[in-house]
Amino acid sequence: MAFATLWLEKKALFPQLVEEPSEKSTGIIVVIPAFDEPEIAKLLDSLASCTPPSCGVEIIVIVNAGLDAAEESILNNRLCVDSVIKWKSTNPGCFFRLFVFDTGRSLIPGWGAGLARKTGMDEALRRFSTAGNPEGVIVSLDADCTVEKNYFTSVCNDLLYDNDKCACSIYFEHPVSGTEFPEDVYRHITLYELHMRYFVRGMGYSGFPWPFHTIGSAMAVKALRYMHAGGMNRKQAGEDFYFIRKLLPAGGYFNLNSTTVFPSPRKSFRVPFGTGPSMIRFMEKNENIFFSYNIKAFEELKVLFCDIEKLFCFGSEETKNHYRNIPEGIRSFISYDEWLPAIDEIRRNTSSSVSFRKRFFVWFDMLRIVRYLNHVHKNHFTKQNITEASGKLLLLNGDSLECDDPRSLLTYYRLLDKNT
Repeated sequence: MAFATLWLEKKALFPQLVEEPSEKSTGIIVVIPAFDEPEIAKLLDSLASCTPPSCGVEIIVIVNAGLDAAEESILNNRLCVDSVIKWKSTNPGCFFRLFVFDTGRSLIPGWGAGLARKTGMDEALRRFSTAGNPEGVIVSLDADCTVEKNYFTSVCNDLLYDNDKCACSIYFEHPVSGTEFPEDVYRHITLYELHMRYFVRGMGYSGFPWPFHTIGSAMAVKALRYMHAGGMNRKQAGEDFYFIRKLLPAGGYFNLNSTTVFPSPRKSFRVPFGTGPSMIRFMEKNENIFFSYNIKAFEELKVLFCDIEKLFCFGSEETKNHYRNIPEGIRSFISYDEWLPAIDEIRRNTSSSVSFRKRFFVWFDMLRIVRYLNHVHKNHFTKQNITEASGKLLLLNGDSLECDDPRSLLTYYRLLDKNT
């Protein structure tokens, strides 16, 4: 029996989608959900222009729509399928195998990006399982992206052939200049990407051990780890965040910085939140300021995280005294009645301060950090101009750069991330 047969029987939304068996040499399968994407040929051209890796590659495009999809979107889905089929027929010598599956208007409740991505990633798992390759890499990409020419060779060398690595966030950059979009789009995506990078580096400054970007168009995972993590979830948006959150505690997660994914900066209604909807709301305000998390919130987290392993040896009275010294914003977010049982449970299930610290961050994970940040910005802190906040974070980290230009700050943050 193939290693994922039973799992797929219980978890997969669809039976086998691709009849052609996977070749034994296949080491990378790229999954691309596509909704309302008639211009997908641009991505396929980008992928085809990449340097072929030393393993086989497959591309699976999942064209999909929910029951409430507009007729124009359904028409564009048909154009997308036709475009993939035409591209395949006119590029017979391409180094990757290309498959497309159209779900139509799905009857599955809550259909959205998560279920579309799950459909493709489950199919990739099935293909690796049938081929007996639990170490095969499932790559998640979006239909509006392009990639650097070393995309496949980097995934192959840095993830597929590294036995210690199981999953990764792939380095990304939104286009922030050019002629394809109006100038205000580039201006706004500069601020939004700066906010994204500030959030991740803010988590790192606080002492959180797994500060990674969680972007569905820029992540990859080995097949067996995908299965052990429970597979992609069913959320209509934010599925990437919740999925990567499950991968982190098991280890083997890293930043793959040797290549680049270029997501589109366009406005989009495709998902209820994320880059596209944020761009719409941001541009509707027609402002040059983006308000992000106050740096003081990350400073509170740093106070909490800096000596958390000490709680392993504390008794109930010491734990209570420790709670009294936690910053006010965190105490307003987590009551003592929630804090004490959580710490007791972590302590009972760990045998050292090291394992205590790791289990603590499984509890106080990225999701809890986001909930804390949302809470304190309603009750304690005022959101900050991202230019001001990101500049202050650099100073707190000992960087000497003093700058109030968003694009220059983003360039510097990208450099920091690239070298992480």
